Amino acid sequence: MRIVVAMSGGVDSSTVAALLHEQGHEVIGVHMKLHDTPSTAGGDGKHCCGYDDALDARNVADQLGIPFYVMNLREAFQKAVVDNFVDAYKNGLTPNPCVNCNGVLKFDILLKRAIALGAEKLATGHYARIEDGHLRSALDPAKDQSYFLWPIKPAAMEKTLFPLGGMTKPEVREHAARLGLVTADKPESQEVCFIPDDNHARLVQEMNPDLDGTGTIVDEEGKVLGHHDGYFRYTVGQRRGLGIALGKPAYVLRVEPESRQVVVGFDDRLQHLGLVAAGGSFSDRPDPSRRVFVRIRHRGGLVPCFIGPGARFDVRFDEPARAVSPGQSAVFYAEDRETVLGGATIVRALEVQPELQLSAP
Repeated sequence: MRIVVAMSGGVDSSTVAALLHEQGHEVIGVHMKLHDTPSTAGGDGKHCCGYDDALDARNVADQLGIPFYVMNLREAFQKAVVDNFVDAYKNGLTPNPCVNCNGVLKFDILLKRAIALGAEKLATGHYARIEDGHLRSALDPAKDQSYFLWPIKPAAMEKTLFPLGGMTKPEVREHAARLGLVTADKPESQEVCFIPDDNHARLVQEMNPDLDGTGTIVDEEGKVLGHHDGYFRYTVGQRRGLGIALGKPAYVLRVEPESRQVVVGFDDRLQHLGLVAAGGSFSDRPDPSRRVFVRIRHRGGLVPCFIGPGARFDVRFDEPARAVSPGQSAVFYAEDRETVLGGATIVRALEVQPELQLSAP
């Protein structure tokens, strides 16, 4: 079978290419050129998709003796990921760039190019599984990336392979070492790949030099508690960097870009009972009476919930979930807690736990 492997230059995708080649498939390596940020920005080696990563991917391809191509997708990445990322922060949201990158770049544009190369499948180094036409979480919960993959359409899923979904990270590195790959001991990439210093506020300001984001930090009654130098520096649930003293830890409850206010309160005001979502994509949308599970952040637990009807819909939790953040993804799982039913973008949080509404902020 001819298979295109998306090779980022890391150990995961390198191992995918090597294992498929070992199995006798006709493997073609493709590296997506997405931005000009160096992969070793700051000397930490924690950012992917830079020049050094392209070299590592090519070295692995040469070692395996497989064709290798670099595809320039910078313009598409800028529009679909970077611009969306900056606009979200300007609008007081907390974006998830990996979700957009997967939905638009990898499993749409790259998949189409793979098919144009005559490939039957596109393989990536994601930790997830596709079984019986359904996206499922990885067997290793510590590495599961199904949360980021919900935008994949069913037709694209039929053309996609996730060979690492049944492995742990140590097992992947063992395979890489056995196969003698140059990336076997390479550190994992972290944070946002196109922000070398992990300072998203700097990027927002650079791309919007006329944006005045300064404003006040207030409580829920509007009392001014302090000042800030950019509302886009804050996200729901944030504690650090507020610069105020209220006698006990305070957290960001809301970011209001119109007034440039950052609203803060105590932790009990972050115990939400639901959310409103939109822009959803479902492979199997559950009936409103069917109890399923939702994950509201990558490392968050599964919360039992019920999904309302419509394109813009309510999600009601069976138990409170902390710090629902508009702009993030709500990803829904079936009763088995593994099968992804679909996902959507969080528009806003619903009310806090009723008995906590009487608590003094």
